[in-house]
Amino acid sequence: MSVYSIILFLVGGLCLALGIAIYRGKTDLIHDYHQKNVSDKAAYGKAFGKAVFVIAAAQLISGVIALFAEGSRPLAAAAVAVLIIGLAVGIGCFIAVQKKFNGGIF
Repeated sequence: MSVYSIILFLVGGLCLALGIAIYRGKTDLIHDYHQKNVSDKAAYGKAFGKAVFVIAAAQLISGVIALFAEGSRPLAAAAVAVLIIGLAVGIGCFIAVQKKFNGGIF
């Protein structure tokens, strides 16, 4: 599970950095297609960044749980469950942001 933890820490850190950049207004990191109907780019960036934070937090928390899961199947399952639930919540946040600011998912 240590390789799993390392991978999640790296990807979670990358997502965290990306979320911070988008939250601070660097909305050009988001594909133009997804923001064609957005009028308030600052608010869109903050909301989109928060959704990225949810995914980053899920990855980092899952990685921490996995560190303690050496030889423990329930903890390993909990780490994977936290990751899957966090990704689902994060995708839900993305959908909500897109519907609110762009008028639809696509």
